[in-house]
Amino acid sequence: MKNEFCSGSYKIIFFIAAWCCFNPAQAQTEPFYSDIQSFKKQDSAHFPAKNAILFVGSSSFTKWTDVQNYFPQYTIINRGFGGSSLPDVIHFANDIIIPYRPKQIVIYCGENDLAGVDTAVNGKVVLGRFKQLFMLIRKQLPKVPIAFVSMKPSPSRQHLLPKMIEGNSLIKKYLAKQKNTAYIDVYHKMFKPDGTVMNDIFREDKLHMNAKGYAIWQKVIAPFLLK
Repeated sequence: MKNEFCSGSYKIIFFIAAWCCFNPAQAQTEPFYSDIQSFKKQDSAHFPAKNAILFVGSSSFTKWTDVQNYFPQYTIINRGFGGSSLPDVIHFANDIIIPYRPKQIVIYCGENDLAGVDTAVNGKVVLGRFKQLFMLIRKQLPKVPIAFVSMKPSPSRQHLLPKMIEGNSLIKKYLAKQKNTAYIDVYHKMFKPDGTVMNDIFREDKLHMNAKGYAIWQKVIAPFLLK
């Protein structure tokens, strides 16, 4: 009788654990759940062409809604989502990176990692997270070239510039030792000759860019895209 009771108790515990793991209501509370589901809905209606160039990362890509117009000679898949950080991109890699089998992956992420609630996050932490994402992609898509767009000097995050400089430098050095990679430096293209950040290339929030800002990015990124 005792063994039957224990067996029944384990079954109840297992059922509760399974319900917590697969309960749709709980899944919907996951950060960026709706963004990812929106991408999946788009894919189910019209799956992107193979051998496209995948842009993935945070809101600087999300808000580049007309990115295809900036690169008319290329097929671009834009999978920037919300205010994502590198752990978010890692978490959803099997949803928004791997399935597309792109011919090249362009990543913009890391800025939100530094701006998060954990003030202990610095350039070295960002590098560690980027390495994790890089190795995840390399394991499943070993021959796909990977490019990293440097973190930008957002005026609203001036206090984070030293950490951004550190993170950018570390990632640049890391990629220099890897095959089929590129480091795209947009950071230094967003300053005036006097050393101050161009304010007129940003929206009112001083965080996201306007068309002038994206025009700068287009000129810097284009030479690195695979034809």
